[in-house]
Amino acid sequence: MKIKSIIILLIASLICSSALTAQEKPPQTNVKPIIQVFGDFHTGFGENKEELGFDLNRAYLGYQYELQKGLSIKAVMDIGQSKNVGDYQRIAYIKNAQISWKHNNFTLNGGLISTTQFNEIEKFWGHRYVMKSFQDEYKFGHSADLGLSASYKFTSWLTTDVIVTNGEGYKKLQQGNGLQYGIGATLNPTKGLFFRLYAGINDTNTLNYSFFTGYKNEIFSLAGEYNIMENSKQGVSLYGTVQLSKNSEFYARYDILEVRENLSNEDYSCVRGGFQYAFNDKIKISPNLKISVPINNNSNPEYFAFISFYFGI
Repeated sequence: MKIKSIIILLIASLICSSALTAQEKPPQTNVKPIIQVFGDFHTGFGENKEELGFDLNRAYLGYQYELQKGLSIKAVMDIGQSKNVGDYQRIAYIKNAQISWKHNNFTLNGGLISTTQFNEIEKFWGHRYVMKSFQDEYKFGHSADLGLSASYKFTSWLTTDVIVTNGEGYKKLQQGNGLQYGIGATLNPTKGLFFRLYAGINDTNTLNYSFFTGYKNEIFSLAGEYNIMENSKQGVSLYGTVQLSKNSEFYARYDILEVRENLSNEDYSCVRGGFQYAFNDKIKISPNLKISVPINNNSNPEYFAFISFYFGI
């Protein structure tokens, strides 16, 4: 009897398995790996001539899954340098651990999310592996934080967004010390022309404003942004590119940073420019120069030459 029961169970299992195989399989999730690496070879001149060597500035490793019904999840590890440890060491952080939902023109993100403050501006700048965008470079805000964001595309030329986060960035996931709020609008009134307005406020009632305008076509791009953190600092960034061929271009950028009150000795201007060759959208290399000129103090200008590189999928 026991043998007969086992045989019957095996036959039933095979029948069920065949029935399941015959049914339409559910659609597979769309999995996208995320690998981005920024590095360079650099050398200083004059007082900075001892600063010579190769550098691995940052690496992003993760996955993004496109699920059904507009849902997606993304997890990204950020491996980079830290001022809190030795120069040759690297620290890994979780930069993104978020879930997103899209329905028609509405998008909602939650978790450890990419912030909206300068995300669109960084895309327009387009040379993150060479230098961060202005607000990120000079600490006007964080590129990722724990919270919620939502955006809605009202028309083909107007998208608005709101965000609520802890305000401490992805390296300090604090809680209970207040929140940071932001609202923004991106306008694209005609092909190639962009405007971006953003305003934020944190738990200490410090206001943060950003105004950006940019234009690009197949031959060149030109952009400018003005950023202000109330009673703290402000600055302007101007940048542009000239396309030489499908795979090569010249680019240049000029920053002016003004730190207020007793920290005015940190004011300085910066010029960064060079040539970029993109083998494809996954591999790029850029010989470039950086000149930093302190303002309102007796420090000498700093001169550096770089060969920056990027690869990713």
